[in-house]
Amino acid sequence: MTKPAYERLAQSFSRIACLNEAAAMLSWDASAMMPPGGAEARGEQLATLAGLAHECLSSPELGEDLAIAQAAGDWEEANLTLMREAHIRATALPRDLVEASVRAGRTCESLWRAARKTSDFKAVEAALAEVVALTRETAAILGAALGQTPYDALMSQYQRGITAAQAAGIFARYEAFLKTALPRAEVLQATRPATPLPAGPYPEAEQAALARALAHAAGLDFTAARLDISAHPFCGGTPTDIRITTRYDEQDPCAALMGVLHETGHALYEQNLPASFRRQPVGEAAGMAMHESQSLIIEMQAARSDAYLGYLAPLFGQAFAKPVSPAALTSRLRRVARSFIRVEADELTYPAHVLLRFRLEQALLGGDLPVADLPAAWNEGFHALLGITPPTHAQGCLQDIHWYDGAIGYFPSYTLGAMAAAQLMASARRALPGLDEHFATGDLAPLSGWLTAHVHSLGASLGFNEILANATGEPLNPAHFEAHLTARYLS
Repeated sequence: MTKPAYERLAQSFSRIACLNEAAAMLSWDASAMMPPGGAEARGEQLATLAGLAHECLSSPELGEDLAIAQAAGDWEEANLTLMREAHIRATALPRDLVEASVRAGRTCESLWRAARKTSDFKAVEAALAEVVALTRETAAILGAALGQTPYDALMSQYQRGITAAQAAGIFARYEAFLKTALPRAEVLQATRPATPLPAGPYPEAEQAALARALAHAAGLDFTAARLDISAHPFCGGTPTDIRITTRYDEQDPCAALMGVLHETGHALYEQNLPASFRRQPVGEAAGMAMHESQSLIIEMQAARSDAYLGYLAPLFGQAFAKPVSPAALTSRLRRVARSFIRVEADELTYPAHVLLRFRLEQALLGGDLPVADLPAAWNEGFHALLGITPPTHAQGCLQDIHWYDGAIGYFPSYTLGAMAAAQLMASARRALPGLDEHFATGDLAPLSGWLTAHVHSLGASLGFNEILANATGEPLNPAHFEAHLTARYLS
């Protein structure tokens, strides 16, 4: 008996998801385990997998099934909608462009790893120019197929339903807020002497053990997850095989600990997605801005709260045999500072780092900014936003992996996610009045349970703003983020 069209589609998308899962594991291995000599072969492997997935997704047979498939409920209808958009994207792009883009990204990323260590932008400039050129070609094709601007077509790959114009308005509002909030926070902070952490070293092995314990206490299931080291921290893998990475500094353990809690937020989202729609578009996360909200609600909203830092201080002292107070952790983890590295920035200045990248990548994509001029444009833009200039390219335009791996259009998700995290936490606190009492014992289960009910379990059945509206009563409202920052840093 011939299977109904929807069932055939579900099977096809499950196969596509398996190809993408294999690529995800190879990408994790390239970042965490692979020797440098494997880069060229790995690029070919990933390009081949991307080509196979593209071939399946753009096949005429799949298109015919999409034309006649019928849904048996809201979830299947949402799944079909996502399938159709994915098919439109795939059929618009030639397979050779898809493979060339992946290949160029892997080559460029490999060069970036060495270039970042030596702060040598010239060493990766030509490879980045190729990535940008291929991305520009891809964006133009997708924009025409979807009726969007080229940059919006890239943004929507990472977060549906938010345009560059909308993001620009949100960021402009924040830039105005920061102009007055940052000097006020610095003045107030200067009246409160910092309590330093004990001097290092903080051995890497002890950091890793504590980070793993904190992730486990936050709810991460390590029977389906692991923690490793990479140049740039990330969460990858699959919902049943989560791969978290971090990097360690033996003079400053806080970066790794908070980094692991950040990635744990991502992991909890993945582990709690609807299992009944696994390997279907509707069973995936609702987008990267929503994903960032889940990492930041754990790291910034919960783990940097007074209550949680009171819990962390004695564990910190035991792990490193160094007495530490909650005040010392607060001084380190909630210190406002104009700094160069995005992943180490405080939550007040962090959006400025994103705003810079948002503007620069649009200029790169539009051809207004030649790749060769990126370092100078970066330094000029950074100084305009935060009043300081990076002394090296490693502390400037070479610090992030994203562009070198071809992820242009991704950066807005970070700050949109931070804003959503504040909005979600405000609603969670209203729904769960005793939340701080749980944080004081390291118990994030009530918060995680609320997030699973209102975010994780919905998968991609709703869009970013729809999920926020259902959970909080309104779409994204930056006022919640500003209120959070005002309470934490300006009072």
